[in-house]
Amino acid sequence: MRWQVHGERQIYSNPWMNVWLADVEQPDGHRYEHHVIRLRDLAVAALLDEHRERVLMLWRHRFVTDTWAWELPMGLIENGETPQQAAARELEEETGWRAGRLTPLVYAQPAAGILSSDHHVFLGHDPRHIGEPTELNEASRIEWIPLRDLPAMIDRRQIVSSATLTGLLRLLISPPAPR
Repeated sequence: MRWQVHGERQIYSNPWMNVWLADVEQPDGHRYEHHVIRLRDLAVAALLDEHRERVLMLWRHRFVTDTWAWELPMGLIENGETPQQAAARELEEETGWRAGRLTPLVYAQPAAGILSSDHHVFLGHDPRHIGEPTELNEASRIEWIPLRDLPAMIDRRQIVSSATLTGLLRLLISPPAPR
């Protein structure tokens, strides 16, 4: 069943997010104002080691939830940048590693009932260390995490970011075939 949108008005805006009020009508005829959050789109990189047994991750603190957890390198897609270019840039800035190639792994919307934000997760192949990270505020540690350890880490809530979980779970469901 499709909800009808009669109109929208923006009530808040900044470079990272916009909040709108949408005048919506549900299929049963109930009509009301619904908050909609529009975030900038996100690119994520899941870089595998040369044996495809480990993934490069960041140990970081998120002040909003006051939590520490492992995450894949990720960041906002800049104007004029493709999702793949953003994933490559964020990988290099946050880790000092470069992927020989990036291929699409999964696309997701994190909370489609209230917000709009395209999350593009890429799988990185052929890793090459190019230097130290240039983004110094992103991570306390950068480590290669064995894929076999990921389910237990998820169970222990050491991995909680929805973008990271989406990418890793997709990777675990169908790992890349050896070349």
